[in-house]
Formats: sequence, structure tokens, C-alpha cells
Amino acid sequence: MALISPSRRLRRTPFSDGVEAAGVSAYTVYNRMLLPTVFRSVEEDYHHLKSAVQVWDVACERQVELRGPDAARLMQMLTPRDLRGMLPGRCFYVPIVDETGGMLNDPVAVKLAEDRWWISIADSDLMLWVKGIANGYRLDVLVDEPDVSPLAVQGPKADELMARVFGDAVRDVRFFRFGHFEFQGRDLVVARSGYSKQGGFEIYVEGSDIGMPLWHALMEAGRDLDVRAGCPNGIERVEAGLLSYGNDMTDDNTPHECGLGRFCDTQTAIGCIGRDALLRVAKEGPVQQVRAIEIAGDPVPRCDRVWPLMAGARQVGQVTSAAWSPDFGVNVAIGMVRMTHWDPGTPLQLHGPDGMQEAIVREGFWL
Repeated sequence: MALISPSRRLRRTPFSDGVEAAGVSAYTVYNRMLLPTVFRSVEEDYHHLKSAVQVWDVACERQVELRGPDAARLMQMLTPRDLRGMLPGRCFYVPIVDETGGMLNDPVAVKLAEDRWWISIADSDLMLWVKGIANGYRLDVLVDEPDVSPLAVQGPKADELMARVFGDAVRDVRFFRFGHFEFQGRDLVVARSGYSKQGGFEIYVEGSDIGMPLWHALMEAGRDLDVRAGCPNGIERVEAGLLSYGNDMTDDNTPHECGLGRFCDTQTAIGCIGRDALLRVAKEGPVQQVRAIEIAGDPVPRCDRVWPLMAGARQVGQVTSAAWSPDFGVNVAIGMVRMTHWDPGTPLQLHGPDGMQEAIVREGFWL
């Protein structure tokens, strides 16, 4: 297996020392940073995530900070989700679109104050787009990447571990809300969120110097909870239908195609750059959309490219992510399917790396 050559362009994180000591066995590159993908094995990490608690280095979820009098206006220009009722202390999942309505990112927007926001981005150069909008419209706002590195605590025992480090008040943080909690004299934003369906938190670690002290504190406090270093799990995220930008959707797709129409308030999100294009899409409806796909047969390999979905000799979609699910005993997948064949129960054929396999469109995802 080829190795990744280190350079200053490929950035380590404030938690890399802890990740390496924990025995990381594979990485990917995400926002020009190292993102762990496997520790013991994908399947063993999967079972542990569902039964205990893990600490994830997700510092690669970089923040685009908007600060200044026009910060809220700029934030609304980026997304078709109506943010007018969003109060400080809230986190919103927001599709970010371009002038054609194409998806540029699907981040979490963190509203710290009326004039200060963090956009916790998926893998893309979104900051360049945001800077371009801010400068093109001559907005009074500073757009920058702050020294903020998220650390996720995920799994059914996440509440207990977090309470031991931050106090019992952290248990009261509601889903997609955040609070301010003290650690070693530092004020940290802690949100109830994360890239799994197992429950947990994301800690926005402001200041790289405190990264490893926090890592060690969580590991020490969770010894009897079987805490381990972990990472977003490829099996669990597909079971849950958690989309991956760049894999399951790109700028060729609208939010409606990605099943994110519920996050679009196109009629009222005045100022959104892609509003006119999305109004047309909302009126006409998408011609393809994300669906859960169940694939019959032997376990499929890791999906590192699109696999065509066929109806006879005609391609009617593609699988973008897939994995064998030990808990459900089937191959689980995320696919983009044309409207003629997206109804639940529709039989299809997958043209995968091992030839043709039977597949079926499901009513919904597994988790």
C-alpha cells in the first residue's frame, strides 16, 4: 500500500499525537488535513461506536468565521434556509448553494452572536467562495479561518463521559444547541451534534495548545467506559443515511436532489444567491433524488467510485456509498436514482466491481 508523503500542505491537527498513540491504521485527506478513517478495523470500530464511547479527531471540519456588522446578511446570502429566527446558541444544518442552486457544501452554521458566526464545513474550498461574495458585495465583514478544531465525543456513553469532564450541566444541552463550558480556564463551545446516529457532542476547541490536554482528560475520565479513539465510521454513516459531500453529492446536485428540501425556505430566504434557481427547482421538482439502496449477495467492497444502477439495459441511477452491515446482515448503500425508478420496492441491478448484483430501493435508511 502506498503511503502519503507529509508536507506543510498536509496539516496535522492539535490531536494528531493522541491519534497516533491510539494506533490509527488509516487516514484520508480532508480540507488538507489528516482525518483518521480506521483504528482496529472498520467493523470492530463500528461495533464499539454502537456500544461504548469514542473520541474523534475531526479538526478537519474547519471553520469559516464571519465577523462584523454584515455577518448575518452574508450568512443568509449563502443558504436557502431562512435564518431570521435563529438565535445565538443555535446550530443549523445549512445547504450552501451557488448561483445555479448547486450544492457547494452542507455545513453546520454556529451562531455565536449576531455579528459572529462559524461555518463548520465539509471538504471543500468554501472559504474562497465566501470571501468572493463578501468582497463582491462590499460587505462589512471579516472572513477567515480561526484556530478552532472540533473534537467529537460519540456513542451511547457520550453523556456520561462529557459530564465527568465538563460537569452535569452538559447533559442539558439540547440537540443542535450549544453551550459554553470551562476547561482548564478556557471557555469552549460544546454542541450536541456529530456525524453519527449514536448520540454525542462536538467540542469546538479554540486554541491548538489545549488540544492534547483535553484529549488526555477525556481518555482518562473514560477508562471504565471503554473509551477509545475513533472516527466517522463508513458502515454506520451509510446505515444512518448521513450524506458525504463530494461522495454522495456535488455542485451538480441541488438540495432537493439530495433530500434536503426541508432545509430550504426558498420563498422566505430573501437574499440567498441561488434563490431564483431553487424557486424553479422547487416548482418543477427534482428528476433524481437520494435513496437508500439494499444490495443482495455477498458483501460489497468499499465504494471508492460510482457504481451504475440499471433497469435492464438503461442506467437509472448510481450508488455513491456502500458497505456490508453486520447488524442488519445486508449490503447498505446510498444512491442517486431517477424519479422513474425511485419508489420503494423498485428492483434494480447494480453494476458493481464484481459484476451484476440485484438491488432494491428501500423506504428509508436503516438507522
